Amino acid sequence: MSSPSKRTFSLPAAQARYIDRKVKSGGYASASEVVRAGLRALQERDEAMERWLRDEVVPVCEEIDADPSQVISAEELTAAIYAHHGRRTRKSA
Repeated sequence: MSSPSKRTFSLPAAQARYIDRKVKSGGYASASEVVRAGLRALQERDEAMERWLRDEVVPVCEEIDADPSQVISAEELTAAIYAHHGRRTRKSA
């Protein structure tokens, strides 16, 4: 691990109390550990979002660009949802 870089942050009282509770519970040795754990979680979330965009969203966008006939309008989608809901409602009545 590289040498630590000191930072100063201002936090809302509720977040400061949360950090204090985490340290007091024994789950973390210091407020810095709590903040580092939070940053790791944020990095993991960002990386997961990047993977999702790259692996799932981009390919679908490329498919649509290659063949726009696959796309239906918002009005068509709304009509299909209402029709589906209507069929389900009639079945349960």
